[in-house]
Amino acid sequence: MNRIEEMIKRLCPKGVERVSVGDIIKYLPGGSLNRNQVKQEGLYPVMNGGVDYSGYYDKFNYDGNVLTISHWGSSAGHVHIHHNKFWANNACWVFIPQNSATCSLNILYYLLKNKEELMSTKYCFGGATPNLNRKLFENMQIPLPPLSIQQEIVSVLDSFTTLIDKMKKEVEMRKKQMECYRERLMSPKEGWTVKTLGEIGTFTRGSGLQKSDLRDAGFPCIHYGQIHTFYNFAAYKTKSFCDENYAKKLKKGKTGDLLIATTSEDVEACCKAVAWLGDSEVAYSTDSYCYSHDQDPKFMAYLFQTEMFAKQKRMAATGAKVVRVSGEAMATFSFALPPLSKQREIARTLDIFEEYIQRLEKLISLRQKQYEYYREKLLTFE
Repeated sequence: MNRIEEMIKRLCPKGVERVSVGDIIKYLPGGSLNRNQVKQEGLYPVMNGGVDYSGYYDKFNYDGNVLTISHWGSSAGHVHIHHNKFWANNACWVFIPQNSATCSLNILYYLLKNKEELMSTKYCFGGATPNLNRKLFENMQIPLPPLSIQQEIVSVLDSFTTLIDKMKKEVEMRKKQMECYRERLMSPKEGWTVKTLGEIGTFTRGSGLQKSDLRDAGFPCIHYGQIHTFYNFAAYKTKSFCDENYAKKLKKGKTGDLLIATTSEDVEACCKAVAWLGDSEVAYSTDSYCYSHDQDPKFMAYLFQTEMFAKQKRMAATGAKVVRVSGEAMATFSFALPPLSKQREIARTLDIFEEYIQRLEKLISLRQKQYEYYREKLLTFE
C-alpha cells in the first residue's frame, strides 16, 4: 500500500486522471444462441449476461482475455473477466481496452467491478426487466493511473481473487466428496427396514406467513424462501420473527421436525429440508411443509438430499414455471431406514463434512469483504 501511495505522489502529482469508459473501450461482436442450444454439459461455457456461465455449447466465439457486462435482466451491470475460451451470447456486451499500453484488461475489470452497484441501481431502467443504459455506461467516469501503478494495484487485488478462487474450488470439491459419502452411507444395507415417509411421520402444510410479516424480534419463524437461500441442513435459531399475536394463527413445528420448501423455480431445488433443532416451536409459511417424525432429524434432512429422494421427487413434481411437490406425494416416498443409533452415526459423519464446508464458506465471505475493501481503497484515488 505504501509503495502504491508513493508511486501515485511521484507519478500523479496533480491527481489521477479521470476518463470516460466509452473513450477507452472497444466493443466486440457477440453471438446468438437460443435456450435449446445451451446444454448442461459441453465443450465451452456460455456467458448469457448473468453473474455466472449459464451452460455449455460446442463452439466458442472468444479465446478469452475479454470483458463482458450484462446489459439485460436481473444481473444487468454485472462485470465478468474471461481468460479461457467461451461463447458470448447477446445478453452481454463484449469489450477490451482500446489501448493496452495505457489501460490493462485487469485494471479495467477491477475499476468496473468497483462500479457494479452504481450501474445496477442508477444506470439500469425498465422495471421488472432492467436494462443497462449504454450512454450512461459509456459516460461513466473512472480513474486511470499510469500503467506501472495499474500493475501494482492488479498484483494486490489478484492475490485476493486467486485465494478466493482456490477456496471456492476447495468448497466444491468437499461438497462432491460429501455427496459421495452421503450416497454410500445411505444406500440400503442388510437389516434396514423399508418404510414410506407417510408410515413414519406426517406432513402439515404451512399457511399465512408472508415476507411482509417478518420482523427482527418476536415469535421465531421461517419463510420458505429462507430455506432456499439462508439455512443449511439444520437450524437452532431463526433469522426472522413475526408478531406474537399473529403467530397464534400460524402452523408451527416443534424441535426435531423438518421444515421443507416445496415450491421452487426448478425441481432440483424443490424440497430442500431443514431440521429444526431450536428450543421452542417455530412458525412456518405457505409453500412449505412441516414433517413430524420419530427418526433422527439430521439424518432425515440429509436423506432429503440423496439421489434416492431426488428420483422420487422428480416423478412427483408438478408445474412448469413454478415447481411444486405436495405433502401427499412425499408421504408415498419409500426408503430403507437403519436403526436410530445407526442414523445418528451417519448424521455425525456427514456433520463433519458440513461443518468444514461451512467454515470454509465463512472464510470465503471474510476474504471477499477484505478484497472489496482494498479494491475500493486502491481504486478511489481521493
